Amino acid sequence: MVKVVYEVVPHDGGWAYRLGGVYSEAFPTHSEALEAARIVAAEQQVGGDSAEISWQDDKGKWHEEYAEGGDRPETEVVDGTWKSHSSETSPRA
Repeated sequence: MVKVVYEVVPHDGGWAYRLGGVYSEAFPTHSEALEAARIVAAEQQVGGDSAEISWQDDKGKWHEEYAEGGDRPETEVVDGTWKSHSSETSPRA
C-alpha cells in the first residue's frame, strides 16, 4: 500500500503543509496549517468509483488500466517530531 505523508512546515511568512516538494497555500498560523493538512489527509482516503483510466508516462507512452475506486493510500500528517495518523482529529497546535 502507498503511504502519503503531509508535513507541516514554515512557508512564505506563515505555515503550510507539503507533499514531496509541493506546498499548500500559506496559512497565518501553525494550527490552521495543521488542521488543513488533517482535512486533506482524510479526504485522500475517501474512495471513489472504479473506472478505466489512461495515463501518459514520462517517456510519452500511453497506458490504459483499471483503477479500483476503493484502493486508497494510507495517509499521515507530520508536525515536527510529533506524528499523527490522519484518523486522529483532535487539533494540537
